[in-house]
Amino acid sequence: MYRATRTPVDPSDSSTGKDSDPQPTVPPDEPRPAGRRWAMDTRPLRRPAYRRLWSSTAVTAVGSQLTAVAVPKQIYDITGSSAWVGYASLAGLVPLVVFALWGGAIADSMDRRKLLLITNTGIAVTSLLFWIQALVGLDSVTTLMLLLALQQAFFGLNSPARSAVVAQLVPEEEFAAANALGTTVMQTGLVAGPLLAGALIPVVGLAELYLLDALALCVTLWSVVRLPALPPGPAASRKAGAQEIVAGFRYIALHKVLLLSFLADIVAMVFGMPRALFPQLAAQTYAPYGEGLALGLLFAAIPVGAVLGGLFSGTFSRARRHGWMVIGAVVAWGLSITGFGLSTSLWVAVAFLAVAGVADLVSSVFRVAILLSAATDEMRGRMQGVFTVVVVGGPRLADLLHGTTASALGPRTAVAGGGLLVVAVTLALTAAMPALRRYRV
Repeated sequence: MYRATRTPVDPSDSSTGKDSDPQPTVPPDEPRPAGRRWAMDTRPLRRPAYRRLWSSTAVTAVGSQLTAVAVPKQIYDITGSSAWVGYASLAGLVPLVVFALWGGAIADSMDRRKLLLITNTGIAVTSLLFWIQALVGLDSVTTLMLLLALQQAFFGLNSPARSAVVAQLVPEEEFAAANALGTTVMQTGLVAGPLLAGALIPVVGLAELYLLDALALCVTLWSVVRLPALPPGPAASRKAGAQEIVAGFRYIALHKVLLLSFLADIVAMVFGMPRALFPQLAAQTYAPYGEGLALGLLFAAIPVGAVLGGLFSGTFSRARRHGWMVIGAVVAWGLSITGFGLSTSLWVAVAFLAVAGVADLVSSVFRVAILLSAATDEMRGRMQGVFTVVVVGGPRLADLLHGTTASALGPRTAVAGGGLLVVAVTLALTAAMPALRRYRV
């Protein structure tokens, strides 16, 4: 087992010079009433620094989705082509992958609070530039793609640091609970953000969505300003070049539990994420229910399931066998996707996808907890950088795999077969490499 020992940063540390709330003495856990054992574990919210960071995430999770809806909508309005929307997605993916890996190395070499300030400011400025170009009616796809690439580069630099600081703000026994809280608000944003964008566009217009996102980012900047200093550990590298990025991959290869946590997500997403087939299934298999209704329900079901799983995360957040929780969640994901692929009823299909959403949340919570606890502090940024690349890249590879497989075998066979592959490969990895199933905190 690979675990680093460290003490969470006290947000009231006077050496930071910040006007932070005093850190309360958090009482030991007390037995909770039976009715509350099912509810979300909110222990990390008793810590002021984490509470501020989480609260800002709740705002920006919705705000970021406003831009995520506005950019493809504006590109489609200009070009009338879905192909250009796809090209724009690729334009954002490449810098995200590159800068997430580099951002992980930077997060391990400098004060993470300072890095969060710089990158959040960059994202906010980019949102303002989006607003300006829409306000003046520039109608330039090139400008939109360049701004999207810039925004995703800043996000790639930001994401590893934002995830890594959790380990400096809460104790190890609350990692899973903190991850459940953070993942739940992000998934809530995936549901509420697009719905809000759709309601606001006819009322305020497209340009104002970008402005609202920029204003939401001001909340994040305020929360980051009030964080304590979050310097890397004494053993951390003071450089952030290619050598440090390679060292991060070498570290993963040498620590089997980390390698397996990444492989588990790659297997689940590449073989088992069927979103590329939702339009075809809505138009063919579930056409009697109404294509529009079916498509909306299919896309919403997984994040809705994840939100519900987060709301009842008290049922699992105190588990200590983190490895088995990941294995069980990935197998449950594969079985749910298999059930979805075999379903001819829309409502049964949506139910299977919602269960898959719960499994995805559980898997994410404990994979991040493993990354935070099994990696030393000087490596956490790089581990989160790789995590970001896996989370972003896996579903895009799945889009390609499922699209080509469905063309040859049909969409339902592609989905069900992918789900069974998830189960088979996960169980094979578990049997062949015992490090993950043995891991506990």
